[in-house]
Amino acid sequence: MTEGSRPVRSAREAAAERLLGHSFTRPELLVEALTHRSAAYGRGPGKSPGKGSNERLEFVGDRVLGLLVAEWLAERFPNEREGALGRRLAALVSQPVLAGIAEAAELAQVIDVAPNEAKAGVKRRATVLADALEAVIGALFLDGGLEPARAFVRRAYEPVLAAQPSPPKDPKTALQEWAQARGLALPRYILAERHGPPHAPAFSITVTLAGKTGTGSAGTKREAERLAAAGLLAQLSS
Repeated sequence: MTEGSRPVRSAREAAAERLLGHSFTRPELLVEALTHRSAAYGRGPGKSPGKGSNERLEFVGDRVLGLLVAEWLAERFPNEREGALGRRLAALVSQPVLAGIAEAAELAQVIDVAPNEAKAGVKRRATVLADALEAVIGALFLDGGLEPARAFVRRAYEPVLAAQPSPPKDPKTALQEWAQARGLALPRYILAERHGPPHAPAFSITVTLAGKTGTGSAGTKREAERLAAAGLLAQLSS
């Protein structure tokens, strides 16, 4: 059924298009981007966990987001060296920032999750929000190219970028300096768990300092350590 030449959208799709500022030529991309793996499970014969979910678009969106943020940083800070730009980029594409931007963009209200997961508050989890944000960026890119993705990223990221007047320190460096300033032993990082298939491993790292522990999970040990350090810094600063 169409409205003129435009397929009729569901209420969820129409709301998502308003939030993203883009009318999809291929609305199936938007549906996929908003579908959490719990909602995709069991939809039709041969379906498996994750099939039809936003995981593939998240993979695309992660790369598109990195490109667009790097491009913007190079424009905005023409006199900064690569190391400083790299620290800005790492902070801006980190899971806590992604989740915060997704929350501000009200993506939680249009993510499709299984009913039992919705009752458990899954839509508000940082991992779910961050993944959905990357997925919709991937969908924007595949539907309309870089321009709609760029427009959304710059609009959504502007408050965050404006609040970052100077390059942030790497969380591991900042945590080490925190310990040294107080005469404490250096932070200790431990691999708590490694799981997932060989081609897509996931690492869980814990770091301990001053009687507190931070945890981080990511596809590389380095990123997991960075996330663990960031979490512990947040605890120590509160």
